[in-house]
Amino acid sequence: MDSADRERHWTELMERSFEGDSTAYPRLLGLLTAALRGAVRTRARAAGIEPEDVVQEVLLALHLKRSTWSRGTPVAPWVAAIARNKIVDALRRRGRRIEVPIESVSESLGTDDGEDNGRAHDVERLFESLSERQRQVVRAMSLEGYSAQETAVRLHVSEVAVRVTLYRSLKALAARLRKDHHED
Repeated sequence: MDSADRERHWTELMERSFEGDSTAYPRLLGLLTAALRGAVRTRARAAGIEPEDVVQEVLLALHLKRSTWSRGTPVAPWVAAIARNKIVDALRRRGRRIEVPIESVSESLGTDDGEDNGRAHDVERLFESLSERQRQVVRAMSLEGYSAQETAVRLHVSEVAVRVTLYRSLKALAARLRKDHHED
């Protein structure tokens, strides 16, 4: 599948998820996860950052910012903008001042550059659907910029527990977003 076909497929899955297809969004996330791992791996490892941490942060941001995607526009440029921002955030946490051109992330995803369309999303409302521990992990890693290891130390749990909690949080947020979308 070439990049244009992949882009059309991703956009179609996102559209279908907004139309109530309960299988489309998980399939899209699976495809995006694979693409993100490839896009993030080289940049993260070169900077001494755990690539999977960045991928998880991007996936979480996609969930939290899902409503900012404009229907009828390609998904990949929106994902690339979020991924670029999360890569830069991770690099800044490591004490590096760096700029990552959006084109480099877009090319890794196999798409053209695009805008991150901005409609604000009520993050606190989404957080209410999470357990206290899940909120702590999401806030620490996504809002305060801690790594999985730093979050584990901060919360007095294992790093594996942090990663599992983040994964479960992503699933819970996806379920909440689907539910909210169906109610609209």
